[in-house]
Amino acid sequence: MRIAMIGTGYVGLVSGACFADFGHQVTCVDKDTGKIDGLNGGVMPIWEPGLEALVKANATRGRLTFTTDLPAAVEGAEAVFIAVGTPTRRGDGHADLTFVFEAVRELAKVIAPGTVVVTKSTVPVGTGDEIENILRQEGVTEVSVASNPEFLREGAAIADFKHPDRIIVGAEEEHAREALREIYRPLFLNRAPILFTARRTAELIKYAANAFLAVKISFINEIADLCEAVDADVQDVARGIGLDNRIGPKFLHAGPGYGGSCFPKDTLALLQTAEGVGVAQRIVKTTVEVNDDRKIAMAERVARALGGEVKGKRIGVLGLAFKPNTDDMREAPSIPLIKGLIERGAEISAFDPVARLQAEAMFDGIEFADSAEAAAANADAVVIVTEWDEFRALDLGTLARSMRGKTLVDLRNVYDRGDAERAGLDYFGVGRGRLNPS
Repeated sequence: MRIAMIGTGYVGLVSGACFADFGHQVTCVDKDTGKIDGLNGGVMPIWEPGLEALVKANATRGRLTFTTDLPAAVEGAEAVFIAVGTPTRRGDGHADLTFVFEAVRELAKVIAPGTVVVTKSTVPVGTGDEIENILRQEGVTEVSVASNPEFLREGAAIADFKHPDRIIVGAEEEHAREALREIYRPLFLNRAPILFTARRTAELIKYAANAFLAVKISFINEIADLCEAVDADVQDVARGIGLDNRIGPKFLHAGPGYGGSCFPKDTLALLQTAEGVGVAQRIVKTTVEVNDDRKIAMAERVARALGGEVKGKRIGVLGLAFKPNTDDMREAPSIPLIKGLIERGAEISAFDPVARLQAEAMFDGIEFADSAEAAAANADAVVIVTEWDEFRALDLGTLARSMRGKTLVDLRNVYDRGDAERAGLDYFGVGRGRLNPS
């Protein structure tokens, strides 16, 4: 099938490349000339494992093209996916649909009858209805509108797209359902379940899924605090409850709080949707508050590990991206941590394998190291913020000898306390018994 993908951000680029890899003819279109020029030259606008090779392979085979010309991209397309940004609107927490509706109005000028317009962007309930209204206002008829939310994890997006837990399609017309069934037919070999729902239901599924995962994270983080108070181990607690099939082990890893482009934005948007219709969502509201408080509290946690004072102390920060295998700094826990430490008078040396460029544009007055070992050199404390694989097998003895102090604050529980102490470090994990070792 011929597919047009409006937007070459994270969702649009990954989806477009994977659709092309299925054998579809895909044209990705974006207003950003620099981004399109880069993609045509093989330069990726985001860092995602395997994406560069996938894009180049399908571009070489002629199945994947990039352009700024919307009419050319849409011409002959049987389905047009909208994958533009829906950031949180400043001041009120609503999802900003400006880019979505702008794309629809431009699309209305060139779209042909029989085309299926599909929202891939994460959008509030009722957005599909508004898209239909805009198309009607622009005189467009015989066009179907569907919702096909994405469930991609940054760092594992290609695998998630090709081996999904489920494919959600929200559509009111059989024509749209048939088009999306054909687009995703290659995945049926993997027995990927496809669930057809009403359009509004599909829009809500995306928000409900992310909100539930966010709840699990905030829940285990509060349990971690309790573990520190009663001298229990949150990792064993998480294993103990995660072995229950009704709960499951995923998203039960205590840490500095969730970040990224999805959970913070989607939980706020869900709350705004609920408030708009007068329905309380107390659990999600509390989850957001717990997470916000937790990220802010991480600087104080480091200060406590250093005896309550960080002024004049040199602190090595390992990991800046909100999670491993991505360069995404949006809502990353490292941001309030570093800002809080700087406000308290600390000197920061930071290292991240891929997010340095994004971090340099975000932070002033900190040193960026070229390796974990360089970040730790002469530091009074080292803080593990993002659990990159290369941080999992550091030579702790060498690390300790290079440091001025001996404090290791492990916000991801990568290391065992005993191993760290044998290496000569004072270890502070999250929820691993009392905060201050006896």
